[in-house]
Amino acid sequence: MSRPPRAGRASTGQKIEQAIEKAFDPLATALKRATTPAPARSLAGAVPGKPGLEISPLAVPFPTIPPIGGVEIATARAGFYKHERDDLVVFSFVRGTTCAGVFTRHKVGSAPVDWCKRQLDAAEGGQDVRALVVNAGCANAFTGKAGADAARRTASEVAKRFGCRQRDVMLASTGVIGVVLDDRKIVARMPDIEAGLDAENWALAGRAIMTTDTFPKGSYAECEIEGRKVRIAGIAKGSGMIAPDMATMLGFIVTDATIAPPVLRALLGLHVRTTFNSVTVDGDTSTNDTCLLFATGASGAPRIGRVGDRRLKDFSAALEKVMLDLAHQLVRDGEGATKFVKVTVDGAASPASARKLAKSIADSPLVKTALAGEDANWGRVVMAVGKTEEPVDRDSLAIRFGPHVAAIDGAPAPNYDEAKMSAYMKNAEIDITVDVGWGRASATVWTCDLTKRYVEINGDYRS
Repeated sequence: MSRPPRAGRASTGQKIEQAIEKAFDPLATALKRATTPAPARSLAGAVPGKPGLEISPLAVPFPTIPPIGGVEIATARAGFYKHERDDLVVFSFVRGTTCAGVFTRHKVGSAPVDWCKRQLDAAEGGQDVRALVVNAGCANAFTGKAGADAARRTASEVAKRFGCRQRDVMLASTGVIGVVLDDRKIVARMPDIEAGLDAENWALAGRAIMTTDTFPKGSYAECEIEGRKVRIAGIAKGSGMIAPDMATMLGFIVTDATIAPPVLRALLGLHVRTTFNSVTVDGDTSTNDTCLLFATGASGAPRIGRVGDRRLKDFSAALEKVMLDLAHQLVRDGEGATKFVKVTVDGAASPASARKLAKSIADSPLVKTALAGEDANWGRVVMAVGKTEEPVDRDSLAIRFGPHVAAIDGAPAPNYDEAKMSAYMKNAEIDITVDVGWGRASATVWTCDLTKRYVEINGDYRS
Protein backbone atom coordinates (compact mmCIF):
# COMPACT_ATOMS: atom_id res chain seq x y z
CA MET A 1 0.00 0.00 0.00
CA SER A 2 1.45 3.32 -1.03
CA ARG A 3 1.43 6.14 1.49
CA PRO A 4 -0.49 9.28 0.48
CA PRO A 5 0.89 12.75 1.19
CA ARG A 6 0.45 13.86 4.81
CA ALA A 7 -2.54 15.80 4.74
CA GLY A 8 -43.17 20.26 33.75
CA ARG A 9 -46.00 21.36 34.49
CA ALA A 10 -45.52 25.01 35.41
CA SER A 11 -48.31 27.19 36.77
CA THR A 12 -49.37 30.44 35.09
CA GLY A 13 -47.52 32.37 37.79
CA GLN A 14 -44.37 30.33 37.24
CA LYS A 15 -44.55 30.95 33.50
CA ILE A 16 -44.84 34.69 34.11
CA GLU A 17 -41.84 34.58 36.44
CA GLN A 18 -39.88 32.65 33.81
CA ALA A 19 -40.80 35.22 31.16
CA ILE A 20 -39.65 38.08 33.41
CA GLU A 21 -36.41 36.25 34.14
CA LYS A 22 -35.78 35.78 30.42
CA ALA A 23 -36.47 39.43 29.72
CA PHE A 24 -33.96 40.63 32.29
CA ASP A 25 -31.28 38.02 31.71
CA PRO A 26 -30.11 38.42 28.09
CA LEU A 27 -26.47 37.87 28.98
CA ALA A 28 -26.73 34.14 29.70
CA THR A 29 -24.97 33.07 26.52
CA ALA A 30 -21.93 31.39 28.04
CA LEU A 31 -22.00 27.68 28.66
CA LYS A 32 -21.38 26.78 32.26
CA ARG A 33 -21.08 23.73 34.42
CA ALA A 34 -21.76 24.38 38.07
CA THR A 35 -19.57 22.34 40.39
CA THR A 36 -21.33 23.05 43.68
CA PRO A 37 -22.75 19.82 45.14
CA ALA A 38 -26.53 19.59 45.22
CA PRO A 39 -28.17 20.78 48.45
CA ALA A 40 -28.15 18.22 51.25
CA ARG A 41 -31.95 18.36 51.37
CA SER A 42 -32.29 16.87 47.90
CA LEU A 43 -30.04 13.94 48.79
CA ALA A 44 -31.71 13.06 52.07
CA GLY A 45 -32.28 9.33 52.36
CA ALA A 46 -30.50 8.57 49.09
CA VAL A 47 -27.98 5.74 49.10
CA PRO A 48 -25.34 5.26 46.38
CA GLY A 49 -25.37 2.15 44.22
CA LYS A 50 -23.78 -1.02 45.53
CA PRO A 51 -22.89 -1.14 49.25
CA GLY A 52 -19.21 -1.31 50.10
CA LEU A 53 -17.90 0.50 47.02
CA GLU A 54 -15.55 3.39 47.71
CA ILE A 55 -16.17 6.57 45.77
CA SER A 56 -13.87 6.82 42.77
CA PRO A 57 -10.77 8.98 43.36
CA LEU A 58 -11.62 10.60 40.01
CA ALA A 59 -15.16 11.57 41.06
CA VAL A 60 -16.53 15.04 40.39
CA PRO A 61 -19.36 16.78 42.31
CA PHE A 62 -22.90 16.63 41.04
CA PRO A 63 -23.69 20.04 39.54
CA THR A 64 -26.37 22.43 40.69
CA ILE A 65 -29.18 21.93 38.17
CA PRO A 66 -31.99 24.50 38.27
CA PRO A 67 -35.53 23.49 37.34
CA ILE A 68 -35.99 22.81 33.63
CA GLY A 69 -39.38 24.07 32.54
CA GLY A 70 -41.76 21.32 31.52
CA VAL A 71 -40.31 18.40 33.47
CA GLU A 72 -40.78 17.01 36.96
CA ILE A 73 -38.98 14.02 38.45
CA ALA A 74 -39.62 11.58 41.28
CA THR A 75 -37.73 8.59 42.67
CA ALA A 76 -38.77 5.65 44.83
CA ARG A 77 -37.60 2.31 46.15
CA ALA A 78 -39.31 -0.39 44.11
CA GLY A 79 -37.25 -3.19 45.65
CA PHE A 80 -35.16 -4.38 42.72
CA TYR A 81 -32.21 -4.31 45.14
CA LYS A 82 -32.12 -6.07 48.48
CA HIS A 83 -30.55 -3.11 50.29
CA GLU A 84 -32.26 0.17 51.10
CA ARG A 85 -31.98 2.55 48.13
CA ASP A 86 -34.09 4.24 45.46
CA ASP A 87 -34.09 2.21 42.25
CA LEU A 88 -36.97 3.74 40.30
CA VAL A 89 -37.08 7.12 38.52
CA VAL A 90 -39.99 8.65 36.64
CA PHE A 91 -39.82 11.84 34.55
CA SER A 92 -43.13 13.59 33.80
CA PHE A 93 -43.17 15.91 30.77
CA VAL A 94 -45.62 18.58 29.66
CA ARG A 95 -47.80 17.94 26.67
CA GLY A 96 -46.00 18.45 23.37
CA THR A 97 -42.57 17.40 24.61
CA THR A 98 -40.51 16.00 21.74
CA CYS A 99 -38.01 13.17 22.01
CA ALA A 100 -35.29 11.32 20.12
CA GLY A 101 -33.02 8.48 21.11
CA VAL A 102 -30.00 6.46 20.14
CA PHE A 103 -29.63 2.88 21.27
CA THR A 104 -27.26 -0.02 21.52
CA ARG A 105 -26.32 -1.93 18.39
CA HIS A 106 -25.82 -5.00 20.55
CA LYS A 107 -27.42 -8.04 18.88
CA VAL A 108 -29.25 -8.92 22.10
CA GLY A 109 -31.05 -5.68 22.84
CA SER A 110 -33.24 -5.40 25.93
CA ALA A 111 -37.04 -5.16 26.11
CA PRO A 112 -37.02 -1.44 27.01
CA VAL A 113 -34.65 -0.71 24.12
CA ASP A 114 -36.98 -2.54 21.74
CA TRP A 115 -39.94 -0.62 23.17
CA CYS A 116 -38.40 2.83 22.77
CA LYS A 117 -37.10 2.14 19.28
CA ARG A 118 -40.51 0.93 18.15
CA GLN A 119 -42.34 3.98 19.51
CA LEU A 120 -39.82 6.54 18.26
CA ASP A 121 -39.62 4.92 14.81
CA ALA A 122 -43.39 4.93 14.36
CA ALA A 123 -45.22 7.55 12.34
CA GLU A 124 -45.11 10.80 14.33
CA GLY A 125 -42.92 9.07 16.89
CA GLY A 126 -41.38 11.38 19.47
CA GLN A 127 -43.92 14.15 18.86
CA ASP A 128 -45.64 14.08 22.27
CA VAL A 129 -43.70 12.10 24.87
CA ARG A 130 -45.15 12.43 28.34
CA ALA A 131 -43.08 10.19 30.61
CA LEU A 132 -39.85 8.28 31.10
CA VAL A 133 -39.62 5.31 33.49
CA VAL A 134 -36.19 4.06 34.53
CA ASN A 135 -35.37 1.20 36.88
CA ALA A 136 -32.04 -0.04 38.21
CA GLY A 137 -31.33 -3.58 39.43
CA CYS A 138 -32.98 -5.48 36.56
CA ALA A 139 -31.95 -5.05 32.93
CA ASN A 140 -34.97 -6.92 31.54
CA ALA A 141 -32.65 -8.11 28.77
CA PHE A 142 -32.62 -11.59 27.21
CA THR A 143 -36.06 -12.16 28.71
CA GLY A 144 -38.11 -12.99 25.62
CA LYS A 145 -41.85 -12.41 25.41
CA ALA A 146 -42.19 -12.23 29.19
CA GLY A 147 -39.82 -9.28 29.33
CA ALA A 148 -41.54 -7.54 26.42
CA ASP A 149 -44.92 -7.98 28.11
CA ALA A 150 -43.56 -6.54 31.35
CA ALA A 151 -42.29 -3.49 29.48
CA ARG A 152 -45.64 -2.98 27.76
CA ARG A 153 -47.54 -3.30 31.03
CA THR A 154 -45.26 -0.75 32.66
CA ALA A 155 -45.88 1.76 29.87
CA SER A 156 -49.62 1.07 29.95
CA GLU A 157 -49.93 1.65 33.70
CA VAL A 158 -47.92 4.87 33.64
CA ALA A 159 -49.91 6.10 30.63
CA LYS A 160 -53.19 5.60 32.49
CA ARG A 161 -51.94 7.64 35.43
CA PHE A 162 -50.51 10.44 33.31
CA GLY A 163 -53.43 10.60 30.89
CA CYS A 164 -51.51 9.74 27.73
CA ARG A 165 -51.03 6.92 25.26
CA GLN A 166 -48.68 4.09 26.20
CA ARG A 167 -46.61 4.93 23.10
CA ASP A 168 -45.84 8.27 24.77
CA VAL A 169 -44.02 6.56 27.65
CA MET A 170 -40.30 5.82 27.25
CA LEU A 171 -38.61 3.02 29.22
CA ALA A 172 -35.07 2.19 30.31
CA SER A 173 -33.61 -0.47 32.56
CA THR A 174 -30.19 -1.39 33.93
CA GLY A 175 -28.93 -4.23 36.09
CA VAL A 176 -28.62 -8.00 35.83
CA ILE A 177 -29.22 -9.59 32.41
CA GLY A 178 -31.57 -12.57 32.13
CA VAL A 179 -34.08 -11.54 34.81
CA VAL A 180 -37.64 -10.61 33.81
CA LEU A 181 -38.76 -7.24 35.14
CA ASP A 182 -41.36 -7.52 37.90
CA ASP A 183 -43.50 -4.60 36.74
CA ARG A 184 -45.78 -5.00 39.77
CA LYS A 185 -43.04 -3.41 41.85
CA ILE A 186 -43.18 -0.31 39.65
CA VAL A 187 -46.97 -0.14 39.66
CA ALA A 188 -47.03 -0.41 43.46
CA ARG A 189 -44.88 2.70 43.83
CA MET A 190 -46.68 4.91 41.33
CA PRO A 191 -48.80 6.68 44.00
CA ASP A 192 -45.57 7.67 45.78
CA ILE A 193 -44.05 8.72 42.46
CA GLU A 194 -46.97 10.97 41.60
CA ALA A 195 -46.91 12.57 45.03
CA GLY A 196 -43.16 13.16 44.84
CA LEU A 197 -42.89 14.78 41.41
CA ASP A 198 -40.70 17.87 41.66
CA ALA A 199 -38.63 19.95 39.27
CA GLU A 200 -35.57 19.87 41.53
CA ASN A 201 -35.03 16.10 41.92
CA TRP A 202 -32.14 15.80 39.45
CA ALA A 203 -29.59 14.70 42.06
CA LEU A 204 -31.93 12.05 43.45
CA ALA A 205 -32.54 10.76 39.92
CA GLY A 206 -28.81 10.58 39.26
CA ARG A 207 -28.35 8.40 42.33
CA ALA A 208 -31.38 6.18 41.76
CA ILE A 209 -30.15 4.91 38.37
CA MET A 210 -26.72 3.86 39.71
CA THR A 211 -25.60 0.22 39.73
CA THR A 212 -21.87 -0.18 40.42
CA ASP A 213 -21.45 3.56 39.94
CA THR A 214 -19.80 5.23 42.93
CA PHE A 215 -21.08 8.76 42.30
CA PRO A 216 -24.09 10.26 40.49
CA LYS A 217 -23.36 11.85 37.14
CA GLY A 218 -24.97 15.08 36.01
CA SER A 219 -24.27 18.03 33.77
CA TYR A 220 -25.86 21.39 33.00
CA ALA A 221 -25.42 24.11 30.39
CA GLU A 222 -27.15 27.22 29.12
CA CYS A 223 -27.28 29.00 25.78
CA GLU A 224 -29.55 31.36 23.88
CA ILE A 225 -31.85 30.96 20.92
CA GLU A 226 -32.85 34.35 19.52
CA GLY A 227 -32.31 36.04 22.87
CA ARG A 228 -34.21 33.43 24.88
CA LYS A 229 -32.27 31.57 27.54
CA VAL A 230 -32.37 27.83 27.02
CA ARG A 231 -31.37 25.26 29.62
CA ILE A 232 -29.96 21.77 29.06
CA ALA A 233 -29.55 19.21 31.84
CA GLY A 234 -28.61 15.56 31.82
CA ILE A 235 -27.84 12.56 34.00
CA ALA A 236 -26.11 9.32 33.10
CA LYS A 237 -25.05 6.08 34.68
CA GLY A 238 -22.29 3.67 33.82
CA SER A 239 -19.20 2.23 35.43
CA GLY A 240 -18.52 -1.14 33.84
CA MET A 241 -19.53 -2.81 30.56
CA ILE A 242 -18.65 0.50 28.96
CA ALA A 243 -17.67 0.55 25.31
CA PRO A 244 -20.78 2.16 23.84
CA ASP A 245 -21.71 1.54 20.24
CA MET A 246 -24.29 4.31 19.96
CA ALA A 247 -24.51 6.26 23.20
CA THR A 248 -23.88 5.53 26.86
CA MET A 249 -25.09 2.93 29.30
CA LEU A 250 -28.05 5.11 30.26
CA GLY A 251 -28.21 8.83 29.56
CA PHE A 252 -31.17 11.19 29.79
CA ILE A 253 -30.96 14.80 28.64
CA VAL A 254 -33.73 17.39 28.88
CA THR A 255 -33.90 20.88 27.41
CA ASP A 256 -36.62 23.51 27.55
CA ALA A 257 -35.96 24.43 23.91
CA THR A 258 -38.61 23.80 21.24
CA ILE A 259 -37.09 21.39 18.74
CA ALA A 260 -38.68 18.91 16.35
CA PRO A 261 -37.85 15.17 16.70
CA PRO A 262 -35.91 14.91 13.41
CA VAL A 263 -33.65 17.76 14.54
CA LEU A 264 -33.13 16.12 17.94
CA ARG A 265 -32.19 12.88 16.17
CA ALA A 266 -29.70 14.68 13.96
CA LEU A 267 -28.08 16.41 16.93
CA LEU A 268 -27.73 13.17 18.87
CA GLY A 269 -26.27 11.40 15.87
CA LEU A 270 -23.82 14.23 15.30
CA HIS A 271 -22.46 14.40 18.85
CA VAL A 272 -22.64 10.76 19.95
CA ARG A 273 -19.57 9.84 17.89
CA THR A 274 -17.24 12.26 19.66
CA THR A 275 -18.74 11.86 23.15
CA PHE A 276 -20.40 8.67 24.32
CA ASN A 277 -18.97 6.59 21.49
CA SER A 278 -15.48 7.85 22.29
CA VAL A 279 -15.18 6.45 25.80
CA THR A 280 -14.33 2.96 26.96
CA VAL A 281 -13.80 1.32 30.33
CA ASP A 282 -13.48 -2.35 29.50
CA GLY A 283 -14.31 -2.83 25.82
CA ASP A 284 -17.72 -4.40 26.49
CA THR A 285 -20.93 -3.02 24.98
CA SER A 286 -24.17 -3.29 26.95
CA THR A 287 -27.49 -4.82 25.90
CA ASN A 288 -29.28 -1.78 27.33
CA ASP A 289 -27.33 1.26 26.07
CA THR A 290 -29.82 4.11 25.74
CA CYS A 291 -29.54 7.87 25.36
CA LEU A 292 -32.76 9.88 25.19
CA LEU A 293 -33.03 13.61 24.49
CA PHE A 294 -36.24 15.45 25.39
CA ALA A 295 -37.29 19.00 24.45
CA THR A 296 -40.19 20.43 26.48
CA GLY A 297 -40.56 23.77 24.69
CA ALA A 298 -41.13 25.58 28.00
CA SER A 299 -38.44 28.21 27.43
CA GLY A 300 -40.52 30.12 24.93
CA ALA A 301 -37.66 30.06 22.42
CA PRO A 302 -38.75 29.83 18.76
CA ARG A 303 -39.35 26.38 17.38
CA ILE A 304 -36.50 24.77 15.44
CA GLY A 305 -37.85 22.42 12.80
CA ARG A 306 -34.99 22.24 10.31
CA VAL A 307 -31.59 20.61 10.83
CA GLY A 308 -29.74 23.32 8.94
CA ASP A 309 -31.23 26.18 10.98
CA ARG A 310 -28.40 28.56 11.96
CA ARG A 311 -30.10 29.26 15.27
CA LEU A 312 -29.01 25.77 16.36
CA LYS A 313 -25.32 26.64 16.50
CA ASP A 314 -25.05 27.67 20.15
CA PHE A 315 -27.54 25.03 21.27
CA SER A 316 -25.61 22.33 19.46
CA ALA A 317 -22.38 23.38 21.18
CA ALA A 318 -24.09 23.40 24.58
CA LEU A 319 -25.59 19.97 24.00
CA GLU A 320 -22.21 18.55 23.00
CA LYS A 321 -20.67 19.96 26.19
CA VAL A 322 -23.28 18.23 28.32
CA MET A 323 -22.85 14.94 26.47
CA LEU A 324 -19.04 15.05 26.63
CA ASP A 325 -19.11 15.94 30.32
CA LEU A 326 -21.35 12.96 31.07
CA ALA A 327 -19.21 10.68 28.91
CA HIS A 328 -16.06 11.74 30.78
CA GLN A 329 -17.77 11.02 34.08
CA LEU A 330 -18.43 7.44 32.97
CA VAL A 331 -14.70 6.97 32.55
CA ARG A 332 -13.93 8.71 35.84
CA ASP A 333 -16.19 6.17 37.52
CA GLY A 334 -14.82 3.18 35.62
CA GLU A 335 -14.90 0.16 37.90
CA GLY A 336 -11.74 0.28 40.00
CA ALA A 337 -10.30 3.22 38.04
CA THR A 338 -7.50 5.39 39.42
CA LYS A 339 -6.41 7.10 36.17
CA PHE A 340 -8.37 9.23 33.69
CA VAL A 341 -6.65 8.73 30.33
CA LYS A 342 -6.96 10.68 27.09
CA VAL A 343 -5.71 8.84 23.99
CA THR A 344 -5.21 10.89 20.82
CA VAL A 345 -4.13 9.47 17.47
CA ASP A 346 -2.87 11.89 14.82
CA GLY A 347 -1.61 11.33 11.28
CA ALA A 348 -4.09 8.58 10.42
CA ALA A 349 -5.43 7.71 6.99
CA SER A 350 -9.03 8.62 7.90
CA PRO A 351 -11.11 9.59 10.92
CA ALA A 352 -12.41 6.03 11.13
CA SER A 353 -8.86 4.66 11.06
CA ALA A 354 -7.75 7.13 13.74
CA ARG A 355 -10.69 6.13 15.92
CA LYS A 356 -9.94 2.42 15.53
CA LEU A 357 -6.29 2.98 16.43
CA ALA A 358 -7.18 5.09 19.48
CA LYS A 359 -9.70 2.52 20.72
CA SER A 360 -7.16 -0.25 20.27
CA ILE A 361 -4.83 1.58 22.64
CA ALA A 362 -7.60 2.52 25.06
CA ASP A 363 -9.04 -1.02 25.21
CA SER A 364 -5.74 -2.88 25.53
CA PRO A 365 -5.52 -4.71 28.90
CA LEU A 366 -1.72 -4.51 28.65
CA VAL A 367 -1.77 -0.74 28.20
CA LYS A 368 -4.38 -0.29 30.92
CA THR A 369 -2.58 -2.45 33.49
CA ALA A 370 0.67 -0.60 32.81
CA LEU A 371 -1.20 2.62 33.54
CA ALA A 372 -2.51 1.13 36.77
CA GLY A 373 1.05 0.24 37.77
CA GLU A 374 2.28 3.71 36.77
CA ASP A 375 4.69 2.03 34.37
CA ALA A 376 5.59 4.05 31.26
CA ASN A 377 5.76 0.92 29.14
CA TRP A 378 5.20 2.66 25.82
CA GLY A 379 6.10 -0.52 23.95
CA ARG A 380 2.59 -1.68 24.75
CA VAL A 381 1.25 1.32 22.86
CA VAL A 382 3.32 0.25 19.86
CA MET A 383 1.75 -3.20 20.16
CA ALA A 384 -1.78 -1.81 20.33
CA VAL A 385 -1.20 0.34 17.23
CA GLY A 386 0.30 -2.44 15.14
CA LYS A 387 -2.31 -5.10 15.88
CA THR A 388 -5.15 -3.13 14.25
CA GLU A 389 -3.95 -3.67 10.67
CA GLU A 390 -4.76 0.01 10.05
CA PRO A 391 -2.30 1.85 7.76
CA VAL A 392 0.64 3.25 9.73
CA ASP A 393 4.17 4.26 8.81
CA ARG A 394 6.40 2.40 11.26
CA ASP A 395 9.39 4.58 10.51
CA SER A 396 7.43 7.77 11.25
CA LEU A 397 5.68 6.58 14.40
CA ALA A 398 5.89 8.98 17.35
CA ILE A 399 4.60 8.54 20.92
CA ARG A 400 4.21 11.07 23.74
CA PHE A 401 3.03 10.72 27.31
CA GLY A 402 1.96 14.25 28.21
CA PRO A 403 4.87 16.55 27.25
CA HIS A 404 7.40 13.71 27.33
CA VAL A 405 8.50 12.15 24.02
CA ALA A 406 8.94 8.40 24.24
CA ALA A 407 9.47 7.60 20.57
CA ILE A 408 10.01 9.54 17.37
CA ASP A 409 10.62 8.54 13.76
CA GLY A 410 9.92 4.91 14.57
CA ALA A 411 12.55 4.58 17.31
CA PRO A 412 13.13 5.48 20.99
CA ALA A 413 13.54 9.24 21.42
CA PRO A 414 17.25 10.21 21.76
CA ASN A 415 16.42 12.39 24.77
CA TYR A 416 14.07 9.93 26.46
CA ASP A 417 14.14 10.44 30.25
CA GLU A 418 12.82 7.45 32.19
CA ALA A 419 12.76 9.36 35.49
CA LYS A 420 10.62 12.19 34.12
CA MET A 421 8.32 9.73 32.39
CA SER A 422 7.87 7.68 35.58
CA ALA A 423 7.08 10.83 37.55
CA TYR A 424 4.46 11.80 34.97
CA MET A 425 2.77 8.40 35.27
CA LYS A 426 1.89 9.13 38.91
CA ASN A 427 -0.59 11.79 37.79
CA ALA A 428 -4.31 11.04 38.11
CA GLU A 429 -4.85 12.27 34.54
CA ILE A 430 -2.68 10.96 31.70
CA ASP A 431 -2.47 12.07 28.05
CA ILE A 432 -1.16 9.63 25.44
CA THR A 433 -0.57 10.98 21.93
CA VAL A 434 0.44 8.85 18.96
CA ASP A 435 1.27 10.06 15.45
CA VAL A 436 1.13 7.14 13.01
CA GLY A 437 2.66 9.13 10.15
CA TRP A 438 0.24 8.19 7.40
CA GLY A 439 -2.25 10.99 6.75
CA ARG A 440 -3.95 13.96 8.39
CA ALA A 441 -6.88 12.46 10.31
CA SER A 442 -7.11 12.36 14.09
CA ALA A 443 -9.41 11.02 16.82
CA THR A 444 -9.56 11.08 20.61
CA VAL A 445 -10.82 8.39 22.96
CA TRP A 446 -11.01 8.53 26.75
CA THR A 447 -10.40 5.54 28.99
CA CYS A 448 -9.18 4.53 32.44
CA ASP A 449 -6.70 2.09 33.89
CA LEU A 450 -7.43 -1.55 34.73
CA THR A 451 -6.86 -2.46 38.37
CA LYS A 452 -7.38 -5.45 40.65
CA ARG A 453 -10.47 -3.72 41.96
CA TYR A 454 -12.17 -4.15 38.57
CA VAL A 455 -11.86 -7.92 38.96
CA GLU A 456 -13.17 -7.79 42.52
CA ILE A 457 -16.20 -5.69 41.60
CA ASN A 458 -17.20 -7.88 38.66
CA GLY A 459 -16.48 -11.13 40.48
CA ASP A 460 -19.00 -10.00 43.10
CA TYR A 461 -21.52 -8.30 40.81
CA ARG A 462 -24.61 -10.37 41.58
CA SER A 463 -24.11 -10.86 45.31
